[in-house]
Amino acid sequence: MLQIIDQARDFPSRYGGEGPGLQGFADGQRPSAMFITCSDSRVVPTLLTGVGPGELFELRTAGNIVPPYDPENATSEMATIEYAVSVLEVSDIILCGHSHCGAVGAVARGDDLRTLPAVRGWLSRSAPTDDGGPDFGDLGPDVALPVQHHVVAQMQRLRDYPCVSEAVREGRLGLHAWYYEVHTGAVQAHQIATGTFSSL
Repeated sequence: MLQIIDQARDFPSRYGGEGPGLQGFADGQRPSAMFITCSDSRVVPTLLTGVGPGELFELRTAGNIVPPYDPENATSEMATIEYAVSVLEVSDIILCGHSHCGAVGAVARGDDLRTLPAVRGWLSRSAPTDDGGPDFGDLGPDVALPVQHHVVAQMQRLRDYPCVSEAVREGRLGLHAWYYEVHTGAVQAHQIATGTFSSL
């Protein structure tokens, strides 16, 4: 914790002051892209993309889950996506899953989550397992195939948001499904034409 405190104290001198710094942020934010990913600490969107403060509008959830659009039972995730598209008018949304994902692995394996009732409730409502999905066989520690399948499913959920579907239809928004390997740093993108993931 002391290291975190020291870095927080030093933050203004690293990013503030004259010039670009942080001064312009007082006038509002203008990120060009939204980055939806897992809460996992090994996934750091700004490091992964090489951007600085103010360039990404981030949404992090357990398992990079996009809940079904239901404004009558709105969630923080729904509101964040709607705000990014309708107010900030981001030009792209990247939805990024990652290897060794605990949430996706738990769903794919059917883990007993009775001791984690909130986690169990979130996963059961937002990532149902009764959709007749493929049999992945031996999942392996990286759970690569289930994660990639999950990313595509979450991307479809995202496309069902009215603000997203309208922006895509009008050519104002691009959608990108990524898979990140935490143990190699490699990033793959989903190719709609082939239904597979390949290197960026």
